[in-house]
Amino acid sequence: MKYNISKTTAPKMPKLGKGTECVTLLLSQVSKDMHESIVPMIFPILGAHVSGAEFMYPDQSWKETCGMLANLVADSGAGKGQLSGLVEALCRDFRAHDEEELTKLVEWQKLVKTKSANKEKPVRPDVAFWFPPADVTNAAFIQNAMGCEKLGQRTQYINMPEVEMADRVCGGHRQISQMMRNIYDRQRAGALRATADGVTGNPVLRANITISSTPFAARKFYKQELFNGTFGRVVFSYKPRQGRDGRIPRQGKYGDDFYKKLDEYIARLAICKGRFVIQPLNRLTDQLAADMASLADLADDDILWDISKRALVSAWKAGCLLWALNNQTWTAAMGHLVEWLVYHDIWSKMQVFADMLGQDEGSVSEAGRRGPKNLLDDLPDSFNEAQLEALRISIGKTKEGTKNQLYKWVFRKFIVHSAQTGLYTKTQEYLQGISSDNTTQK
Repeated sequence: MKYNISKTTAPKMPKLGKGTECVTLLLSQVSKDMHESIVPMIFPILGAHVSGAEFMYPDQSWKETCGMLANLVADSGAGKGQLSGLVEALCRDFRAHDEEELTKLVEWQKLVKTKSANKEKPVRPDVAFWFPPADVTNAAFIQNAMGCEKLGQRTQYINMPEVEMADRVCGGHRQISQMMRNIYDRQRAGALRATADGVTGNPVLRANITISSTPFAARKFYKQELFNGTFGRVVFSYKPRQGRDGRIPRQGKYGDDFYKKLDEYIARLAICKGRFVIQPLNRLTDQLAADMASLADLADDDILWDISKRALVSAWKAGCLLWALNNQTWTAAMGHLVEWLVYHDIWSKMQVFADMLGQDEGSVSEAGRRGPKNLLDDLPDSFNEAQLEALRISIGKTKEGTKNQLYKWVFRKFIVHSAQTGLYTKTQEYLQGISSDNTTQK
């Protein structure tokens, strides 16, 4: 495990190298203080540019690069608005396409108005908007999903500057859970509607969504969604409050040279068709799954284990996009970025929601935010069962889980047991790993 996510400081993003040039290009127009926060947000936008491609996940299931949901969380005035500028740059081709689709609708509406009430009305043309507005209603979202499915199984992309806008798209806050899970899992809408033309309105939901919010708004919005699977399906990218340095961050300019390079990458996504198995990415994902299990065992944290499963899927999809952007080849630098995305997502969730995940929904102060606690770190190099039991009780865990936790630590070779002394001792392998983690964080 390269990253220590128990700290309030964010896991440091690895240096972008060979194979991540598109990410470097996109960050060139973003102020440096927003680089790490913006990176997880760009993949849902890129994923919407791919249609007709499926990738095999390590569990042998085929997945598309739709269903990607990401939420940027930062205080007011922290720079979240820079995401909208990047969105517009990445969606220039979507805008051009949607203008043509809108022209079709306007012409149809004009024709309808020219027909008298007793005349047969012209049939509404098939249209599909790839970049609908953020305030789209649920009915319009479903109707557009029908058009996207019929016209090439395209993914519609929506960027919401405020998290509350998701209520409108999903048909109300009570429908948030079902709708977002259906989007993530590429399910049908489950919203059959009776119209004058018959029963319609149950398309496959192919959509990618990015959201921006303050920590307070995010906590309020997801309060009822933390334990039903919805929360884990959303990638979170949290930017902590910065010091008062009195400097205005500098953004770049989206000029012709930038767009020329960007269009080359967008073209690589557009031609990505067929079924693919990216073996090095899948091997990395298997290793990360083992790392997440180890991390959850160190903290004895089932919630951490649960949310890590979908964090892996989301980062894996980002890896698929990096592979397509790099002319369908894999590099070590791409793997390092995918690994960081997993840890950054979990760290962000814990920083914003840790106290709520612990059933304490009170404080939103910085002191109330924490990462998963590594219990073994709080014990001496040699310790007995009673010491771990006392530690567990002090942080609100049951003493009954002590023996099981010791068993898991021995199984994972974090500790060894001496029958003679009755003591458990941290292994050299574990101690070297912790030393390496601390070095990485500096």
